Amino acid sequence: MSMGVETLGKPLPKPTSEDYISARLLEALTEASLALEFLDKGLVRNAAGKAFQAWRALLASLLRLELDKLLQTVKSDEERRWLMDRVALRVPTSRIKTLSQMLESLRHNSLSAWSDKALDLHDYQYNGPDPDMAVSKYRSREEVAVDVKLLVRELVRRVEELKPRVKWYDELENMHGKVKEALSGKR
Repeated sequence: MSMGVETLGKPLPKPTSEDYISARLLEALTEASLALEFLDKGLVRNAAGKAFQAWRALLASLLRLELDKLLQTVKSDEERRWLMDRVALRVPTSRIKTLSQMLESLRHNSLSAWSDKALDLHDYQYNGPDPDMAVSKYRSREEVAVDVKLLVRELVRRVEELKPRVKWYDELENMHGKVKEALSGKR
C-alpha cells in the first residue's frame, strides 16, 4: 500500500483545525505520486486526472491557510459565508480560476497560470488527445506527460515553500521525498 493511502482513507480533520492544511498537503503529494506512477505505466489520462486532483488539494490547503486574508477581500456576506463554509472543503472545479486569482492577489505568484494548466489536464482526462484541439488542448499523450510532470514539479516547489507555515510531520516529509525522488527519476 502506498504511503499516505491509509491517512487519506480517514475523514479529513475539520477545516478549522491546523491539521486540515497538512492533511490536504499530504493528499496533494499522494495524488502527485500516483500521477507519476500512472505516467510510468503509460496511463496518461489517469495521470492527468491525478495531477489535477493533486493541484486541487494544494489549492484547498492554500485557501484554508489564507482564509482570513481572503475574507477581508470579499465584499458581500454571501461570498464570505461561501468562502468559510464550502470553498476549502470542496474547491469547485468551476471556481478554480476565480479562487486562484484571489490567492494570486495574496502573493501566490503565477498560481492562476498553473491552475489553468491543471484545468487543461482535467479536460484531457475526460476528452483524451484531440489532434484538432476542439475539446482538448493536447494533441498527443506526450504533450500531456510533459505537463503532468511540470505541474507536479510546481506543486512540490509550492509545498516546500509552505513548510515553515504549516504543521509538518513525518508522513508528509516521507511523501514529499518520494515525489521529489520520482521526479528526479531515481525510483
